[in-house]
Amino acid sequence: MTSTPTSIRIGIGGWTFPPWRDNFYPAGLPPARELAYAAERLTAIEINATYYRLQSAASFAKWRDCTPEGFVFAVKGSKYVTNRRVLAEAGESLQRFMSSGLIELGDKLGPLVWQFATTKAFDAEDFGAFLRLLPRELGGRALRHAVEVRHPSFVSEAFVELARAHRVACVFADSDKYPSFADLSADFVYARLMKTVADEPTGYAPDRIAFWADAAARWSAGDDLAELPHAGPAAAAPLPRDVYAFFISGAKERAPAAAMATIEAVERGRATRT
Repeated sequence: MTSTPTSIRIGIGGWTFPPWRDNFYPAGLPPARELAYAAERLTAIEINATYYRLQSAASFAKWRDCTPEGFVFAVKGSKYVTNRRVLAEAGESLQRFMSSGLIELGDKLGPLVWQFATTKAFDAEDFGAFLRLLPRELGGRALRHAVEVRHPSFVSEAFVELARAHRVACVFADSDKYPSFADLSADFVYARLMKTVADEPTGYAPDRIAFWADAAARWSAGDDLAELPHAGPAAAAPLPRDVYAFFISGAKERAPAAAMATIEAVERGRATRT
């Protein structure tokens, strides 16, 4: 896929999931080829393994080398950074994570996403201290950060304003289980679409695939989607944004089909507009 001034990247979480060997990967495809196969059909993947344990620099380099030019990885931050009572004390764990080899992804290093437990309530002082810890560059490369919060206390204007002050994206979760709000707080949008169902070949019904493709285009153009829930007022001014959307959870076996259908819908929309 060619890059655009504001890019739209759509993908899935991870690339190793046994049911995908029945409905996404070709029969007999070696597991070592699965990432390359997925990367030829998607435009981004969220690496989830990094949440559970540190990965090696060699692994990051291997993932970089077996994906095409222009492909991007979002990287989930370590749970040892986010799953703690006092976030302001995360500095050592954060440094350990940042020095684990992420830089080996090179131009394919996309946003870092920091996921918090459902029990972690909003504390403006402590959360602000955490956001101040987040590095803005790594080896001379600018970094972007997104935060996925899962306690209802974060659905507040105060949290949105804090995220905007630190230019950190609030993850939009299309979910009935977790807080769902689409406030724009950075120069990019990070969406995790979590309602795929098994009885839809493309995970979401065709009209919802069309909706998310249109939403991605509108976010990219700078629109704030008023039809989605918000925690605070709209952003002060329209700003074109890069968009990252990942089909996660739900009927996970349908995630690749949902992502590919949405990519196709985005491309059709671009062709229509031009």
